[in-house]
Amino acid sequence: MTADNRSTVVPGKAKPRGRFPHIKRAGDLLFVSGTSSRRPDNSFAGVEVDALGTTRLDIRTQTRAVIENIRDILASEGARLEDLVEISSFLVDMNDFGGYNEVYAEYFDESGPTRTTVAVHQLPHPYLRIEIKAIAYAPRHR
Repeated sequence: MTADNRSTVVPGKAKPRGRFPHIKRAGDLLFVSGTSSRRPDNSFAGVEVDALGTTRLDIRTQTRAVIENIRDILASEGARLEDLVEISSFLVDMNDFGGYNEVYAEYFDESGPTRTTVAVHQLPHPYLRIEIKAIAYAPRHR
């Protein structure tokens, strides 16, 4: 692939659970695959399991971790969150919308990317409450 059309699995990030890249450059556009709160060691941010096995899933912590993961993935191509033009968010439960929206507003305002948020039946792991995919405009020669 040419430098203007390449796919990358970003070192230091959780390895994709399938044969796809974290990010794909197509000219001046960057496409970020669905990203979760999974860490490189396969644990998840926003998950607490107590001694009895009771699980607590925190949408705020997961949302923050997802956005930070996207920030790191964009940085691998010299881009920033400010370069995002579109975000698609997938929530397992719309009752989490308030907490997700609260954290999202820490990173973006009305001048940020367009956004679509939908409810989905499930995500690839039962601990996941949210996944986000994104598109950025980031010319290689700024």
